[in-house]
Amino acid sequence: MSSSTVEPTLPPPDRAPEPPPREAHLARAQHHHPTAGRRPRSRLAELAGLVDAHALALLRATVGIVFVGFGVLKLFPSASPAEQLAVDAATKMTLGLVPETVLLLSLAALETAIGIGLIVGRRLLRPALVAFFLHMGGVFSTLVLLPDAMWQPHSPAPTMEGQYVVKNVVLVAVCLVVAANEWGRRPRPRRTAG
Repeated sequence: MSSSTVEPTLPPPDRAPEPPPREAHLARAQHHHPTAGRRPRSRLAELAGLVDAHALALLRATVGIVFVGFGVLKLFPSASPAEQLAVDAATKMTLGLVPETVLLLSLAALETAIGIGLIVGRRLLRPALVAFFLHMGGVFSTLVLLPDAMWQPHSPAPTMEGQYVVKNVVLVAVCLVVAANEWGRRPRPRRTAG
């Protein structure tokens, strides 16, 4: 009994082997297509890329809008739920030397200015960030200045007003990111005349 083996024939060295017909068509299509070998981006990936590219501006604008909104509310009597809390804390900080109406209008102007500075950015951004962090120092001082209003009796849990203050840690975190980016950038070189 003899066995015969068929040896495969190899193409000449100067020619590459031909792929099967379907694979040849795909190879030609990939060769001519500009995004050959890449997956098409989904709408969600495109949206994520857009948000990522504008993340800092989005963070600045949203915190700015919040500040403008709450600042403007303080211009209308009893419109802001934090109005009395803010006035009580500011009165303690100023030792009662400044009238409540002046304090409330000053807080309204300060918060609105901070918000506008954050939204506009550019040259207003750094002063707005400094004012923001100083203002947050005052806001968080209410946790110590007004303990009866901020904390539940015989419990470390904050009251509703205390929660209103504590939630500002989110705004502080956002502005820390914005400030780190702003102060971490290299200053632009000044053009010299001549």
